[in-house]
Amino acid sequence: MSIAQELTLLKAELLQNLVPQVVEFLTSALHEALPMHRVESGLWDLALRLGRQALSAFLDAHGSGDLGATLTLPDGQEVVRLEALHSRRYVSIFGEFTLQRTVYGSREGQALAFVPLDNRLQLPENVFSYVLQDWDQSLAMEQAFGQVSQTIQRMLKLRQSVDTLEGMNRQMAVDVGWFRELQVTPPPAEEGPIVVTTADCKGIVIRGQGSPTVCGGQRPAGQRANQKRMAAVGAVYTVAPYVRTAAEVVAALFQDADYQPRPRPQPRHKHVWASLPVTEPKPCRSIDVVFTWLQWEFAQRNPGLQRPSVRLCDGQEALWLACEQYLPDANAVDILDLLHVTPRVWEAAKLLLGARSADVVPFVRQRLTQILEGKVVTVIRGLRRQAAERGLRGARKKSLTRICKYLSKNRSRMRYDEYLHQGYPIASGVIEGACRHLIKDRMERAGMHWTPEGAQAMLDLRSIHIGGHWEAYQSYRIEREIQRLYPQRELVAGEAFFALAA
Repeated sequence: MSIAQELTLLKAELLQNLVPQVVEFLTSALHEALPMHRVESGLWDLALRLGRQALSAFLDAHGSGDLGATLTLPDGQEVVRLEALHSRRYVSIFGEFTLQRTVYGSREGQALAFVPLDNRLQLPENVFSYVLQDWDQSLAMEQAFGQVSQTIQRMLKLRQSVDTLEGMNRQMAVDVGWFRELQVTPPPAEEGPIVVTTADCKGIVIRGQGSPTVCGGQRPAGQRANQKRMAAVGAVYTVAPYVRTAAEVVAALFQDADYQPRPRPQPRHKHVWASLPVTEPKPCRSIDVVFTWLQWEFAQRNPGLQRPSVRLCDGQEALWLACEQYLPDANAVDILDLLHVTPRVWEAAKLLLGARSADVVPFVRQRLTQILEGKVVTVIRGLRRQAAERGLRGARKKSLTRICKYLSKNRSRMRYDEYLHQGYPIASGVIEGACRHLIKDRMERAGMHWTPEGAQAMLDLRSIHIGGHWEAYQSYRIEREIQRLYPQRELVAGEAFFALAA
């Protein structure tokens, strides 16, 4: 039977079964004067039933995929039809189906050589349709797996366990690394003149990192069942200069009523990724994993170091050492994130003046202005002098000394007067936002804890999702899986399937 004949029969069957159901429902809704929300809900339920019937008719039109007693594969191998049909579960957005398939091989119990129906329909490796996988995991990028299960059940009347969704998430993330390596460099015409690399670290609660109990016993002192493992987050983007004065930055920080900010240039082609430490093929710190990626990204975005580059981080020394190791550039500008300076200035003011003093705000405002004007050493000397004059002792003196050491250690990265004049970014809003959105908003909710594999899978997929590549990645991974599973699918392509099946 030809495809045209199959489609004619299929069309007749669907029209006979589906259209009357729609007409009957709408007629009933009109006579009963149903409110709009009930009509809408009823149509959706009907759409699910109709979709199931349509998909069932489509599957029935293919039969079991019986192509005869023997079959010669494209590579010349001859295989025989096994006696028993092999069933396969398939879960679609319209419900669950059981497919009865003719299979080919040498004998029962051995690996199957060819399954015509699977090849014809290009079924996924697991039992869940690619559309359902997409919808499930797209929701899981923002919602807990339990919430995803409830949402899908309400929408599609389909039950899925949390374990199922977690496993699907890990499987979907397998090809992220390959996809990332294939991404093309943004067109130079779309790039900004300044190349920025930035990184930070964020802890993720990992299940069972402490010593487990044995037969209900107690863990050793100081051990917990769930402990944090540090993930590194990196970002690369380009941006146009944004020249400002110290006064403008301070006015923005203090949200002055009369301050009217100028439009800020937006980061262009922001690429973000996060990683936990890896153990295979050899142990590697999360910082090294992410900076290896940053090194490759930076080389693509700034070939020949033709454009000015900015390395923007907080005060964590491990990040700056990684910048020197992985992002060598004699002309790179290292900038300490201003938003890691301001809390310390506030703390210093409260230590010197008292937390409730009316002088705290003017004090902070003046010192931040000086820092932004490049007078970091002046601020440090002033803090130490006032600590001596006020006779700070004990913990308060120790805390102020720590603040002064932090500022002194990072003063070479605090030439904010020069940075503002050049229009460089001085605050790591991009990476702070990435840490918050990539990790905190999804992976640090109350009671959440992860396995290392599950956490990395979620980080990989969320980086794709946040970067706006979700649909492209779905197409890529599906095509990659189909090529792996069905290298001989051409045997049943087009009319050949129905010709052989006849």
